[in-house]
Amino acid sequence: MYSYQKTNRYFAQVADDIKDIAEEEIISFGGENPRQAYRGIYFTANQSTLYSINYYSRIINRVLAPLISFDCHSDRYLYRQASQIRWEDFLSPANTFAVFATLSNSRMRHSKFAALRLKDAIADYFRSSSGKRPSINTRNPDIWFNLHIENNKATISLDTSGGSLHRRGYRIGSTEAPMVETLAAAIIRYSGWKGESPLYDPFCGSGTFLCEAFMHASHIPSGILRSNFGFERLPDFDSFLWKKIIREGKHNIKQVSKGIISGSDISTEAVKTARQNCRMIARENHIRIDRQDIFDIEYLRDKTIICNPPYGIRTGKAGEMPDFYARFGDFLKKRCTGSTAYVYFGEPAFIKSMGLKPSWKKPLSNGGLDGRLVRYELY
Repeated sequence: MYSYQKTNRYFAQVADDIKDIAEEEIISFGGENPRQAYRGIYFTANQSTLYSINYYSRIINRVLAPLISFDCHSDRYLYRQASQIRWEDFLSPANTFAVFATLSNSRMRHSKFAALRLKDAIADYFRSSSGKRPSINTRNPDIWFNLHIENNKATISLDTSGGSLHRRGYRIGSTEAPMVETLAAAIIRYSGWKGESPLYDPFCGSGTFLCEAFMHASHIPSGILRSNFGFERLPDFDSFLWKKIIREGKHNIKQVSKGIISGSDISTEAVKTARQNCRMIARENHIRIDRQDIFDIEYLRDKTIICNPPYGIRTGKAGEMPDFYARFGDFLKKRCTGSTAYVYFGEPAFIKSMGLKPSWKKPLSNGGLDGRLVRYELY
């Protein structure tokens, strides 16, 4: 038996800033005994819960199922231990695979080299038994494996998600500096919005907030567009149970009133892209998206405003941003009475340019940027 089969213990990789709501999400799907750790959360789950977390989770990056753990002080011992795994339980020479590795306080210094040694062990295992070996595909493999070495303790795991869960499948087009889907979903979660009031994004870009808001309000499983998951490669995979979870997920989707979610952007190309992406998960024109400069909007009253304004660092216009944010703050104060705004600042220094008193601030990193989510009550 493999480690996950003995303990029913898994590891969810999740950004450190959102572990609080990730833990709540895991528990809501039936996960038990969560324990936060570096870059993720350990938890206990049965098969149904494991499948459900992968299918429904909006903020977890991936879930790992540990296969074996062992003391590891050298690449030779890593290779030797990895060679003892029955790799035919998970793949065949006809499949492709990839390995991602992380090291912390390890005698092995380079994660890429450690990953290479595990790849060698898997390939050589099949070559010695059948004369054929599976191929490496680092972009879209049939199966992902993870190697984590911490304090010279190695754990080899199978990625039950089959690649990062932030890839929902609706983003067929993108704009400059898009927000990652899991962060957008976390921001919607922190806002407390559930679809009962109009939501508006005046800087919609490629439509990530709009898509995540629609999926959240309609209870669409975040993995509904994914063609396969890594847990389907586990030797104890229960296809009947998995089909049952899919049926229940589709049955529980609820209708969202037309026009309850809308947005705009000054860029014609962004509007076109956002409409394409939104059509992947919502019917034609169900989410309204207009091409409009925010400062030409007459008013946005009694709404939940969620947005990620441009912040110059990635767009190359940082020097113009203080004046822009001053105008934006004035817009919220004068034209958005009765609304609550949740504004993500990729550059926290611009918060002071808004001229508004925040209700609260929360650190949220985005692609290496030390951002802040700020709430404004607009009385």
